[in-house]
Amino acid sequence: MPRRNSSVVGREFGDAVREVIAQTGLTHRKLAEELGWDEAKLSDMVRGKGGVTEVEVMQLLSYCHVKPDVIQHLLALFRETRVRGYLKFSDDQVPALLEQERLANEITVWSSLLIPGHLQTTDYMRAAIDGVVHPDAVDYEEVIAAKLERHKLFQWSRTFVFYIHEYALRLPVGGPDVMKDQYIHLLGMAQRSYITLRIVPAAIGAHAGVSGSFIRLGYEKFEPVVFLEGENSGLFLEDAVSLAVYASVVKRLDDQALNPEESKELITGILT
Repeated sequence: MPRRNSSVVGREFGDAVREVIAQTGLTHRKLAEELGWDEAKLSDMVRGKGGVTEVEVMQLLSYCHVKPDVIQHLLALFRETRVRGYLKFSDDQVPALLEQERLANEITVWSSLLIPGHLQTTDYMRAAIDGVVHPDAVDYEEVIAAKLERHKLFQWSRTFVFYIHEYALRLPVGGPDVMKDQYIHLLGMAQRSYITLRIVPAAIGAHAGVSGSFIRLGYEKFEPVVFLEGENSGLFLEDAVSLAVYASVVKRLDDQALNPEESKELITGILT
C-alpha cells in the first residue's frame, strides 16, 4: 500500500474529526465497528492522512449526529486535504501556524524586516503591531496573546535556527528602551543550545532572502512545510517544487550569514 502523507489541512481536518468522535463517548475501535470500517482506516482519517471518500466522511458525521453547519465546515476542509498548499486568513492564521509549530521538531526562520516573532519581547511586539494597519475585524489583543504562546515553544524537544537581516536589528521599533531590552533578550536567547542565531549583514548587499520572510517547519513524522505570512493571510506551502526552492534559499542564507559568534558580536556592538 502506498504511503499516505499528512498535509496541514489534513491534520486540521483530522483534529476536528477527533473532537467529533470524542463527543460521542465512543472509542475509535467501537466507532469503526459500527461503521463497518477497519480501525486503521479511521486512524488514518484522524491523523490527517486521508484514505476515505467524501461519502464516507458524511457517513461518519451523520452517525455522530453532527450539526449541519459543522458538517459543511468539515466537508470544506476535507475537500482541501489533497491540495498541496493551504491559505488561512487573519482571524485564524496565527492559531493554525502555532499548532503546526507545536508539531515541528525543527523550526527555521528568515526575517528580513523585523525581529522574528518567536524572539520578540512583549513591548517590541506591541510597538510593531501599533505600526501596522488595523482591520476592524481583527482583535489584536487576541493576536498578541496568540503570538506570546509561541514563547512556550522553546524547549529541548525542538531546534531553532533564526536568520535575521541586519536592517531588522537596526529598525527602531518602539524607541531606544524597547530596542535595548530586545537586544538583551536576543543575546540571552542565543545562549540556549537549541537556538542558533545568524545575522545576514547589510554589507553583502543583495542576498538569498530578498523575496521575503518565511518559516520552514520540519517534522519527525510529516513532510516539511513552508509558511508565508501576508498582511491579512498566511499560506502554507507543501508542494515539492516550493519546498526545494526554499531549501535552496536556506542553504544560501547559511552561506551568507555571519556565524553565531559573529552574530552575537554584531548585536552587542549595536547595543553598546
